Amino acid sequence: MEKIDLNNKTILVTGAAGFIGSNLVKRLFQDVHNPTVIGIDNMNDYYDVALKDFRLDELKSFGGFRFIKGDIADRDTVDAVFGQYRPAVVVNLAAQAGVRYSITNPDAYIQSNLIGFYNILESCRNHPVEHLVYASSSSVYGGNKKVPFSTDDRVDNPVSLYAATKKSNELMAHCYSKLYDIPSTGLRFFTVYGPAGRPDMAYFGFTDKLLKGETIQIFNYGNCRRDFTYVDDIVEGIVRVMQGAPERKKGEDGLPLPPYAVYNIGGGQPESLLDFVQILQEELVRAGVLPQDYDFEAHKKLVPMQPGDVPVTYADATALERDFGFTPRITLREGLRHFAEWYHDFYCK
Repeated sequence: MEKIDLNNKTILVTGAAGFIGSNLVKRLFQDVHNPTVIGIDNMNDYYDVALKDFRLDELKSFGGFRFIKGDIADRDTVDAVFGQYRPAVVVNLAAQAGVRYSITNPDAYIQSNLIGFYNILESCRNHPVEHLVYASSSSVYGGNKKVPFSTDDRVDNPVSLYAATKKSNELMAHCYSKLYDIPSTGLRFFTVYGPAGRPDMAYFGFTDKLLKGETIQIFNYGNCRRDFTYVDDIVEGIVRVMQGAPERKKGEDGLPLPPYAVYNIGGGQPESLLDFVQILQEELVRAGVLPQDYDFEAHKKLVPMQPGDVPVTYADATALERDFGFTPRITLREGLRHFAEWYHDFYCK
C-alpha cells in the first residue's frame, strides 16, 4: 500500500452537495492541513434541493472550498475541472442513487453512474492522480444467499439496474487501473443513514409519513435485515482509504499489475426492519418530533417485498479492519438519535 499525505493537496469530491459528499468535505477541513477541496454537484431534484442547499451552505464557510455546479455526465465540464485544478486525489460520490427509482427512471442511472464515471476515469488517465476512490454499493451482492457478504464473493447477479451500474463501475475501474496504472479503490457502502440524509431512505421517509399521520409500509412483512451504517463511520472509512492507495507493481510480464482494491464499509450488525422501526419511533418521541402518545400500531402496515430489493445485507468488513484498522462503531440507536434530533431542529421548529 502506498501512503498518501492529504495535507496541502487538491482533492476533488464529486457529489459534494450529497449526503456522504458534504459530510466528507466537512471532515477533510477538520482533519487535513490546508487542503483545497473542489466540489462538483449537479444539484438535481431527485429529492428536495433545499436539503442540498442546506448542506452546501455549511461548506461555504471553508476558505479552501470551491464549488462547481455541473454534471459529471458532461465530458467538457469534467475535463475543465481536472485541467484547471489538477486534483491529486479524487473521490467519486456523484451517482444516481436508489434501487426503486432505477426501475422507473433507468436513463438517469446510465447518464450519471456509467457515462459520468467513464468521464472521471478518462480525466484520471489524462491528468494522473495519486488515488481514485469511488462509491460502489452493497447492492452489487444482489440475491447472494451467503452472509456476511465478502468482497471475495462472486457478484454476477444484480437484481436492479442501480446494482448493475455499480458493479460496472468496479469493472471499469479495474480496466483503467490495469491499462493506465491508476490506483483505484471501490467502497461498497451498506445502508448509510444519519442527519440531513437522503429523504428517499426508509428512516427519513418513515419519519415524514408518521409526522403527517400517514401509514408506513414495512416490506417483506418486516423480515428484511439491513446493515445500517452511520454516515460518520462511512466518512471515517473513506478518509482512511484515501490515505492508502493500492501499490503500483509490475507483473512477471513486465506490465503493470492493476493497483486496484475493493472494500466493504458496513456495520457488520444487521438489524431487522421491525427492530429498526421500533428504535426509530422511540427516538422520534424522545426528540419531540412525535407526541408521547403517538399510536404507532395504527400507522404500520406489513407488505410484500418490492422489486429490486434484497432480504438481507450484511457486511464482512474484516479487510477494512486489517488494512486500515477501522470497523464502524456507531450503534443504530445512537445514530437514529442524532437523526431524530436533527430532524426536529430542521423541520419542526
